Amino acid sequence: MGRKRKGASRRPTRSRHTGRLTGTVRITDAGAYVETAEGMFRLTQRGVREAMNGDTVTVSLHRGPGGQMRAVVESTEVRVTDVLVGTYDIAGPLGVIRPLDTRIRQDFFVLPRDRSAADHGVEPGDVVSARIVSYPTRYESGVVTIERRIGGADAPDLGIQCVMARYDLADGYPQAAVDEARARTLDVDAALADPLRRDIRDRFLLTIDPIDARDFDDAISVERTAQGGWKLGVHIADVSAYVPWESHVDLEARRRATSVYLADRVLPMLPEELSCDLCSLVPGEERLAFTVDIELDRRGRVRGFTPYPSVIRSRVRMDYEAADALLDGADGTTDVLSPDRAAALERARGMCADAARCGVDLAAFLRDADELAGRRREIRHARGAIDFETVEIHALLDEDGMPCRIVKRERTRATSLVEEAMLLANECVAGWLSDRGLEAAYRVHEAPSADELSDAAKTLAGIGAIDRETAAGIRAGDPAAIERAVASSRETGFAPLVNAVLLRAMQRAVYRPHNLGHYALGAPAYCHFTSPIRRYPDLLVHRVLKWQLARDRLGAAASRDRASELVGNGDQALVRVLPQLCRQSSAAERTADAAAHASQKVKVAQYYASRIGERLSGSVSWIDAMGAFVRLDDTGAEGLIRLSALGGDEWWDLDEERFQLTGTSSGRALTLGTRVIVEVVGANPIRGHVDFELIHVRRALH
Repeated sequence: MGRKRKGASRRPTRSRHTGRLTGTVRITDAGAYVETAEGMFRLTQRGVREAMNGDTVTVSLHRGPGGQMRAVVESTEVRVTDVLVGTYDIAGPLGVIRPLDTRIRQDFFVLPRDRSAADHGVEPGDVVSARIVSYPTRYESGVVTIERRIGGADAPDLGIQCVMARYDLADGYPQAAVDEARARTLDVDAALADPLRRDIRDRFLLTIDPIDARDFDDAISVERTAQGGWKLGVHIADVSAYVPWESHVDLEARRRATSVYLADRVLPMLPEELSCDLCSLVPGEERLAFTVDIELDRRGRVRGFTPYPSVIRSRVRMDYEAADALLDGADGTTDVLSPDRAAALERARGMCADAARCGVDLAAFLRDADELAGRRREIRHARGAIDFETVEIHALLDEDGMPCRIVKRERTRATSLVEEAMLLANECVAGWLSDRGLEAAYRVHEAPSADELSDAAKTLAGIGAIDRETAAGIRAGDPAAIERAVASSRETGFAPLVNAVLLRAMQRAVYRPHNLGHYALGAPAYCHFTSPIRRYPDLLVHRVLKWQLARDRLGAAASRDRASELVGNGDQALVRVLPQLCRQSSAAERTADAAAHASQKVKVAQYYASRIGERLSGSVSWIDAMGAFVRLDDTGAEGLIRLSALGGDEWWDLDEERFQLTGTSSGRALTLGTRVIVEVVGANPIRGHVDFELIHVRRALH
């Protein structure tokens, strides 16, 4: 059995206000909260009332046990959910939709006169997408009408279809845009007639991407200079050459704003004729690109850079694993290596042979790029950049779309050298635009508020994750202190909490028409330039950059001739719509990230659904009112030990401030980093949940 101590929220507000406030409802498995200008308040158990996650509400505040303020929803002002996904059932004359999203805590009904279930061939137990007709109130239940049958409970991709419906994502592409994309062709001679475009097909360029990548936005070139520095070339697909302003493709790309990478499919921003073919920097093929050549000294400091449209030919396509095999000096016979490492080394040897035919030592090329990346990291950290630790869990699928393996994608030398090159190119382009006072889609990350940082420092110091000096630095907003907290926790059980709490204290990076700098990167100017195949803001930046280059080098008259394809009827056409395009892109990015994460959870749950009864080792990564979350050693996947599955018949007390569960009879304690053995006891692929039972407590890892 289990219970939790009634206590404060992890982030108690300092406000003594007891009147009414307006805020946004946030519902999690651990409880419900309202975010207001006065702070975040926990909603009482019955205080959510008819509100749903994301709604704007008016709340009243009341003093609860221990003197902590609790909120109660008094009225709902703005609704944000209009479509939901759920299972269909029948209750007398009514149809019932039970939402699969656990944040929606009300059932909805289909009225007897509504024929949508019959029209769509829906049977009890089917999963459907339904549009809300009327919202629940304190006196009436909510009403919906069915828009689409997603599938029966046994459909193999049902979980992904549910994710797509939940986030209102559509597969496929409008035919008018597809036809337009198919009509585009590559004409190198015509492209080189442009006096701005340079022919650099003789340079050695390569792409480095995940092994399952389908589109290639970027290629790099690296040369050592006579002074001991580097000439770094970052070459990006020139999407703007194929997507004119307000064309069918452009308008659809604006609406999507980003590609969405789900576990079993990609929902591309651009039609595949462009994203996977004509724009993609396919090795061995001539392609139009936008190049930034950057001169750096031996310490990695920028001494100058030049942006220009180009024609390129990438020579080698590497994957990260193969690049790491070369960088790490893997050698010897493949039979003494792990199967994955052996396969990566075999691929790397083939790539080395391709590079050698171009007169290039590929291993030396990568070492030069790796050394430059190290210099750039040192420079970024010296100026206050913060590198949060992220581990991406990725499900590998078989031909039937079923998960056959779970892998952790972490930062490596290969991913880092590409990342540093892209960060630098983005900074150079943003600085170039900002110095000229140009409006574009800048990537803006504002400094966190003092209250958020103070709450984060208090939480982390309270459990011993950081020392007093680091806590003081975090409260003062010192990026070096935040980076120190992240770095010092890296090999401890506190790492997930430190990253989560500090990330929560940060503002979210967004797109804005004007440059306001990037706090986490410590960059005075930043934009996204390097992924125009999958992000609309990058395409906007390309257009503004290309148009300004034309004005600078060809004169006003020549630039006017290009304006209609690049930025509409002059720069004012772009300026008028930029604020909305930036807002749309920021919102679409949040949706895409959430959907991608949810889709991976679906496949992880599918993977463990066939492993019920297996016992696995892991570490406690989070503790809240639901129980203890455990991250498994072998895959990095997370599951939940619910309070009722902690073992024995004793009660467990939750200390929310110290993130600790304590058995009241045995005195056993679970804290962050505690090493445990768990058994897989359940998995719900539709919801993306994996449930564990505690078998054995080994030790704490701090």
